Amino acid sequence: TGRLAAAAQPASAPAGADGPYTLAPLPYDYAALEPHIDAETMKLHHDVHHAAYVQGANQAQGELAAIRQGGGNAYLEQRAALDKLTFNLAGHVLHSVFWNNMRRDGGGDPPTGSRVDELLRRDFGSIDKWRESFSWAAMQVQGSGWGVLAWEPLSQRLTVLSVEKHQNLALPGAVPLLVVDVWEHAYYLKYRQQRAAYLRAFMNVIHWQDVEQRLRTAESAAAGPQ
Repeated sequence: TGRLAAAAQPASAPAGADGPYTLAPLPYDYAALEPHIDAETMKLHHDVHHAAYVQGANQAQGELAAIRQGGGNAYLEQRAALDKLTFNLAGHVLHSVFWNNMRRDGGGDPPTGSRVDELLRRDFGSIDKWRESFSWAAMQVQGSGWGVLAWEPLSQRLTVLSVEKHQNLALPGAVPLLVVDVWEHAYYLKYRQQRAAYLRAFMNVIHWQDVEQRLRTAESAAAGPQ
């Protein structure tokens, strides 16, 4: 979760009284992404679902700290707490990226000449082929999870992932640049079971400048000290 946590830092806040993780406010109004994503969904998604992952991650950290101080069946208790931490912290990280990946009047192609435009064309063949790959990955998620565009530092290439829940089928070391939440709570109020329609709508709110910044940060980190 190290690189995942690093990817979330722009949306994270200082540690609070209840633990190291806090819920940052949305970077825009609940209705900012309409008609593509409705205000009621945004409010419930951020204020209820994301908040629950933050609370769960903090609770898991507290449980792990207590276990390390001794007492109880340490192995079983630590395994349960680690599972809880992995699930909830991955959810917190991916949501923190998700909110900032979107903006009013977003979408379209990435800016010509940007690094993300260059690498999407290099690694997928064209922007349209990337869209097909990204949407396909999001559609393949069995049940709840995420479609993810990530920077893979060992190959120094972009890749798409079908991440289930928040943490399963994730690629260790890969840095999420653009994520789309395909848990039903992200789209069911407006799109019902039509995940494909929701994914088409998501393409209209992509904040390419945010994706570009994340890519450049990831490349710089992979390059090491200059």
